[in-house]
Amino acid sequence: MFTGIVTDIGEITALTPVAQGQLHRLRIACRYDRATIADGASIACNGVCLTVVASGVEGGRTWFEVDAAAETLGMTTAKHWAVGTRLNLERALKIGDELGGHIVAGHADGVATVVLRDDLPDMARFELSTSRELARFIAAKGSVTLDGVSLTVNKVADVTFTVLIIPHTLSVTTIGGWQAGSEVNIEVDLMARYAARLSEMT
Repeated sequence: MFTGIVTDIGEITALTPVAQGQLHRLRIACRYDRATIADGASIACNGVCLTVVASGVEGGRTWFEVDAAAETLGMTTAKHWAVGTRLNLERALKIGDELGGHIVAGHADGVATVVLRDDLPDMARFELSTSRELARFIAAKGSVTLDGVSLTVNKVADVTFTVLIIPHTLSVTTIGGWQAGSEVNIEVDLMARYAARLSEMT
């Protein structure tokens, strides 16, 4: 489990397709302490929970390797990742950690597309669209996770919604690079999903 609070920005330094392209082995450089990364640990990469299979230090910088399988490649923006791609990273939640965002599973539901970017003084407002299936779980003032970042929804209209990004978030995540047409990973709020399921059963 995660909270959608990014703790580092990693960079893909190597990508190796294996299993006839159905699996990608990624090496990601980061600023985490190598001693704190164990094989089998979970790290959210742009909102996708991936399992560490190796780690080390090279050139004074920590790296870890993860495998992105066929379903991840098919459902998320991982299919577009390449050497040089920057990723929002978050370590798995520990008991006693501060819940600064909201409960995030790291299981991306699909992709949202940036429709419009509106640059404001020190901030940015984004309008995004997603599938009708996912849009029904998005509500004004509710939570949504985009590329691993916990955000509050401002407005909703049919399959589009807006989020306002404050200066701190723009500076410590990859959101500052979003433009119209950018695809981002989306995970809807777990509470909204369960509420919708309960309403279907009544």
